[in-house]
Amino acid sequence: MKRQRDILVIDDEPTITQAVVKICGAEGMEVTAAASGAEALRCLDHHEFRLALCDIMMHDIDGFEFLEELARKGIPMPVIMMTGYSTMENAIRSLTSTGTIDYISKPFTADELLTVVERSLRCSQLLDEADSASISHHDSLSYVPCPSNYHQLGYVSWALMEDEGTAKIGVSDLFLKAAEGIREFELSLPGEDLLQGASCAVAKSSNGAMHSIMCPLSGRILDINANAQSNPSLVERDPYFRGWLYRILPSNPASDLRWLSQ
Repeated sequence: MKRQRDILVIDDEPTITQAVVKICGAEGMEVTAAASGAEALRCLDHHEFRLALCDIMMHDIDGFEFLEELARKGIPMPVIMMTGYSTMENAIRSLTSTGTIDYISKPFTADELLTVVERSLRCSQLLDEADSASISHHDSLSYVPCPSNYHQLGYVSWALMEDEGTAKIGVSDLFLKAAEGIREFELSLPGEDLLQGASCAVAKSSNGAMHSIMCPLSGRILDINANAQSNPSLVERDPYFRGWLYRILPSNPASDLRWLSQ
C-alpha cells in the first residue's frame, strides 16, 4: 500500500524546493521534494500525494509533459504549476491543462505560497466531494458548477459573451468556496484594460488571505458591478448572475475563447 503524504514539490532549483519544504512544513504539512520530473514519477511509485507543485521549465521533462505522464498513468493528483517565466501564455496554458488546479509565479512570498496551497487543497476536496455526490446520486453538490453557456478559465473565472459584442466577467463558485469567506473585492476601474491570464481582481478572505483572480478575456472595462463591490456576499450567493464583476469590450474574443472551456 502506498503511503499518503501531503505535498510533492518538483523543481530543479534547490532554493525553491527548500522554501516549499520549510514554509509548508512549518504549517504541519508533510512535503517531499524532487529535483526532476523523472524523480517525481519514481516517488509516485511508492507514495500518494494530496497535491503537487511542479515547475514548468525543467531539464528532463517539463511541467506539461509531467501532467501528460500523470494522465497516462491514471494518477489523479492535482497540480499547481510554477514558473519563473511568468508569461500570460504560461498562465493560461497552466490553468487549462488537464490535471492543473492552480498556478503561481516565482519568486513567491510565504503568504502567496500558503494561500495558493491551502486554496488548492480545499478546491481538490470540493471536487472529490462533488464526484462522490455524483456517483451516489446525491442531490447536494459542494459547489455550483459554471453554467454550460459560460466560458471558463480553469476553476478560477468565467466569461459570458453578450449579443452586443460585450462580455461579462466573474469568478467561479468553486474558487469562492475554496477561498472560504470573502469579505472584500479589489476591482479595477472603468476604462482600464484587462489582459487574459493576468490578475483582474483580488478577493480578500476573512483570514486576511489575498486571492488573485485571473482574467478569462482581454478587453477594456466598460462597467464594474458596484453591488458586488459594496456587498461581497452577493458574489458568494450568486456568482454567475447578479454577482458578475465586470462588463468589458473584448479586444480579441476569437483568439481568447479558444483557450477557455465550456
